Amino acid sequence: MPETLRGPVADLGATLMHEHVFGLSPEILWNWPDIPEGWDPETRAREAAAKLDALKAEGIDTVVDLTVLGLGRHIPSVRLVAELTTVNIVAATGLYTYDALPPYFANRGPGSLFGGPDRLAEFFVRDLTEGIGRTGVRAAMLKCASDHLGMTKGCERVFRAVAEAHLETGAPITTHSHSASKGGLEQQRLLVSLGVDPERVVIGHAGDSADLAYLEELLAGGSYLGMDRFGIDTIAPFEQRVAVVAELCARGHADRLVLGHDSYCFNDRFDAEVVRRRHPDYHLLHISRDVLPELRKRGVTDDQIHQMLVGNPRRILR
Repeated sequence: MPETLRGPVADLGATLMHEHVFGLSPEILWNWPDIPEGWDPETRAREAAAKLDALKAEGIDTVVDLTVLGLGRHIPSVRLVAELTTVNIVAATGLYTYDALPPYFANRGPGSLFGGPDRLAEFFVRDLTEGIGRTGVRAAMLKCASDHLGMTKGCERVFRAVAEAHLETGAPITTHSHSASKGGLEQQRLLVSLGVDPERVVIGHAGDSADLAYLEELLAGGSYLGMDRFGIDTIAPFEQRVAVVAELCARGHADRLVLGHDSYCFNDRFDAEVVRRRHPDYHLLHISRDVLPELRKRGVTDDQIHQMLVGNPRRILR
């Protein structure tokens, strides 16, 4: 059974596969705690739980929280949220960087100033098998990233560590990819070369692309596609995102698509008012209220929607 913040769950139900509960900047919060977007765990937990409860009312049962190192993961705070909502929250492990590693890892391991073993995989496996920190909460998914810079040395170290942890534990992998440069192909090739079954990989943010040839090449490679940034219209507008999903479903690929927003209940790295003004649909309810009705208008069947929201996440997180 897949792990959640409240322990193993037999049935995750309808699942958004790429979301975030909290995105935090620890050093900012430690040193300037009085900033306007300051941090009170209990207050923010209540706010987040209310947002998740509203999501539950729209028919979504589970969110996969892909906040890992580099994005301000703090599982004790997320666990407060889990205690206040009936929505399942699945935790992830991994490291988020587009380029260099944080100094703790950059100064250790192969090719570093001081050398020694690479501890990334060790930490990832610990999160998956023993629990994150002292919380006892076990992660259920691995995450790695590359972006417009391509597969830098730092990114490659993370991908290699994620592959090692996957092979040891069987945990599925999701990526952050840069669709404009077709970066998912490089990710897929590297992971497969390291022994990862591509069917255990979600190429995240594939939905940023309208290049159907690129997307079908990823599908032919065996991976799932994350259509998971609904509401971020500055990267790809609503019309494009729904048209791509509808076309892929028409071509018989609903069994390889998962949905999400890549949204946050609270994120101190962006001005919340600016985000609301520029991205009014960037919130957890957008898929349920706007995307799914539009997909149905375009011929996507209820069975296909069930496959994307229930069947595919169930297979990935088995």
